[in-house]
Amino acid sequence: MEQTTLILQTAAERAASQQLAYQGALTPPEAHYLTQHLEGAVLVDVRSAAEWQFVGVVPGALRIELRTFPGMQPNPQFSAQLQGAVGKDAVLLLMCRSGVRSHEAAVLAAAAGYTRVYNVLEGFEGDKDGQEHRGNLTGWKAHGLPWVQG
Repeated sequence: MEQTTLILQTAAERAASQQLAYQGALTPPEAHYLTQHLEGAVLVDVRSAAEWQFVGVVPGALRIELRTFPGMQPNPQFSAQLQGAVGKDAVLLLMCRSGVRSHEAAVLAAAAGYTRVYNVLEGFEGDKDGQEHRGNLTGWKAHGLPWVQG
């Protein structure tokens, strides 16, 4: 089976087992592979502008805040901004710090009519390690995938 098909099938199986309201859940390496090999795949970073600036970003990722720092207030324009930037035929790969906000964003995207929506599990920084640091155990950075300092 072709790698892209296998990844999408695995992501769909995760979604079914977790009864997600969108098409699938991807690991960071799977999401990276799709950005390189699946036409129409768009990585959307839904973290706050402060996180982009101080933690780092994935080159080429579309950035639309789901919540705004400080206070992590919801961005009431999130769905409108997404629709203004990405067509409904796109394959959306939504990523945040740890996979929680991107899950919320995936639900909103699906509700807005996107039919190919995937949450990137683990997010950009992943879980905290024993020293309470992120980016070492799980997440985009820990997998050694491309990123740059903001």
